[in-house]
Amino acid sequence: MWRLKKDEPTTPGVSTPPGTKTTGPLSTPLEGTAMSTNPIRSPSTTSDRATARLNASLHVKGDISGKGDLHVDGSVEGLIQLEDGKLTVGPRAKVNADVVAREIVVYGSIKGNLRAHDRIEITKDGSVVGDLLAGRILIEDGASFKGSIEIDRKAEGERLPDRPAPGRDALKSS
Repeated sequence: MWRLKKDEPTTPGVSTPPGTKTTGPLSTPLEGTAMSTNPIRSPSTTSDRATARLNASLHVKGDISGKGDLHVDGSVEGLIQLEDGKLTVGPRAKVNADVVAREIVVYGSIKGNLRAHDRIEITKDGSVVGDLLAGRILIEDGASFKGSIEIDRKAEGERLPDRPAPGRDALKSS
């Protein structure tokens, strides 16, 4: 009564059209196998931490601060300080703010000075107008960038000061 017919597949969740025979076992990906096709991303970009999200319909004017990760798809004007967090600027996001974070990844647009104690990445569709200071900086081919770059290897892994000074000199002070 509960037996499967010979022509029915034995793999759960997979069906074949009636009258079709399977020729062998269906392959399934190995458990725990990473399926990334982007060799640029480091393991530090994947995180088990929860990420706060500002969706495309939100506009924030003022300061944002915290210890967690933030993904912006809307617009932000002011100052963003993420003590040990990662800021991700989505492809349609518009950010007009100075940013201090552990890691900053830009897919959209930022006008402001960026300071990260780990890394800053501007993707191929990203745009930044402002100065960059980080231990590691990656600007993909096709990205738009106008400003100065300072790579400070000794700052990598260190805590950043609580607030950047506004303007170009914000990134020069140590």
